[in-house]
Amino acid sequence: MSTSRSADPLRAPFADWTRAVQARVEAALSRHLPPAEATPARLHQAMRYASLNGGKRVRPLLAFAAGELSAAPAERIEVVACAVELIHAYSLVHDDLPCMDDDVLRRGRPTCHVEYDEPTALLVGDSLQSLAFELLARPDFGGHAKNPERQLEMVRLLAFSSGSLGMAGGQAIDLDAVGRELNQPELELMHALKTGALIRAAVMLGALCGEPLGEAASVALDRFAKRAGLLFQVVDDILDCTASTATLGKTAGKDAAADKPTYVSLIGLERAREFADDLREQAVDALAVFGARAQRLLELTDFITRRNF
Repeated sequence: MSTSRSADPLRAPFADWTRAVQARVEAALSRHLPPAEATPARLHQAMRYASLNGGKRVRPLLAFAAGELSAAPAERIEVVACAVELIHAYSLVHDDLPCMDDDVLRRGRPTCHVEYDEPTALLVGDSLQSLAFELLARPDFGGHAKNPERQLEMVRLLAFSSGSLGMAGGQAIDLDAVGRELNQPELELMHALKTGALIRAAVMLGALCGEPLGEAASVALDRFAKRAGLLFQVVDDILDCTASTATLGKTAGKDAAADKPTYVSLIGLERAREFADDLREQAVDALAVFGARAQRLLELTDFITRRNF
């Protein structure tokens, strides 16, 4: 993939661009993950099992699309895309554990603790998280002259998005909410942390790989990222009750069976769909300031809204 630049009328169609980014990230993850035969081999095999050959790579796609806004070099975006995806993979491994969501299927395959065992799955999550921060902290990050302040800002952003005031905190709220009702602001907070924080990190980290955007543009991009993160979760809630297990690649209807609060259980299916449409419009409006440079982010917004898998 060539270096990301501003809009080009001859650019590849969205589907081709998506496949190219997915293939690039898959190859990069395979390089960065420890070899399967390296000691301890079982742990490294499980890390690769949990990270490779699965998922749509939505977060890396968002990172690459956001990099378009700041003319970011693709080799630099690749590093943050892998870091965010490693955090996401670790969160799925831990979320699926019996002490959390207790699921047996992920991306159409047995979950990590089922394929291996619970202690190994726990260590897989720990190790993937550590590797994500190692990538961001490397002196040769992105193959460019080191910018310590920008690099530290990226590490801080990913750490904040992953911790108790981000993804982990959202999971804690989710676990505590089982069997009881949340109002819409409480539900939005839960998902802004559990799902939205890492999606926001992917967008903002992608943009940070290039030239500074300026305050107004950064505020607009942050608004987009927050709306896109919530949109992703609303659509996920809709799919959980409308799509099959085979289609989703994970257990359908799991949230309802576990008596978890969702947008569908709170406001009903049709209103949830209307809410998703409203969030899409808000996300699109936030990108207006970027003009044609936001083409890929706009396409991804539609992809998130209309996905059926």
